[in-house]
Amino acid sequence: MSNIVQFNPTQLPAFARTGALSETAKALAGGGVGQTGKRVSIKGGVFRLIHDGKEVASIEDRHLDVVMVKAAPKVARIFYGKAYDSDSPAAPDCWSADGDKPAEDAHNRQASRCADCPQNVAGSGQNQSRACRYQHRVAVVLADEDNVQSDVMQIVFPATSIFGKAEGDNRPLQEYARWLAAQAISPEMVVTRMRFDTKVEKDRKSTRLNS
Repeated sequence: MSNIVQFNPTQLPAFARTGALSETAKALAGGGVGQTGKRVSIKGGVFRLIHDGKEVASIEDRHLDVVMVKAAPKVARIFYGKAYDSDSPAAPDCWSADGDKPAEDAHNRQASRCADCPQNVAGSGQNQSRACRYQHRVAVVLADEDNVQSDVMQIVFPATSIFGKAEGDNRPLQEYARWLAAQAISPEMVVTRMRFDTKVEKDRKSTRLNS
C-alpha cells in the first residue's frame, strides 16, 4: 500500500512534469517492464537494492520513497513448478505478461489460456492460494528529502500489494492509482511512500506495502 508523502514538481525529472494522466497512471489503475540490472527487492520484509543479482544495500527504515516512472501495461502472472529460491533464481515454468495467455517462450506452458489453467485454481498453491501468482512490474527512481535520484530501478509487486481496499490513507497499488487519477494526478508527479504492512507474513510472496 502507498500514499502521497510529498509533492514538489521542482524535484521531479523533466519527463515527469506533466499535467495529463499518463500511461503509467492507466496501467497501475488496472488497465512489460522487463528485468533490469537494478531493482528493489522486498524479501523478508526489508527493502533491498539489487544490482546484477547481488544485494548492494538494505534499507533500515520501514518505508521507501520513490517516484513511479513506468509500469507494465497489465498485471502479469508467473508459475514455478518448484519452490522459488530467491538466492538462486531460475526461470519460471510458465508466465504471462498480460494475465490472459501464457507467453510463447514459456518453456512449460500449463494451459492455452490463463483462465483455464489448473494452476489458477484456489488450492493449487499453499494455504488455498493459487500456484500461479499475480505480479506487477513497476520502474521507479529513489527519492529523498532533497532530490530524486536518476537511476531507474525495477520493483515487482505481489498480489497482496496490488489488490484490496484502502485502510485509511493506506492503499494497495491499484487503489492508490485510482485515487490519484480521481484527482487528475499521475504517479510520476508525486513522491510515493511505500511501507510494509506489519499485519501480514514477512516473506517475498505475501509482503504488502502501505504508507
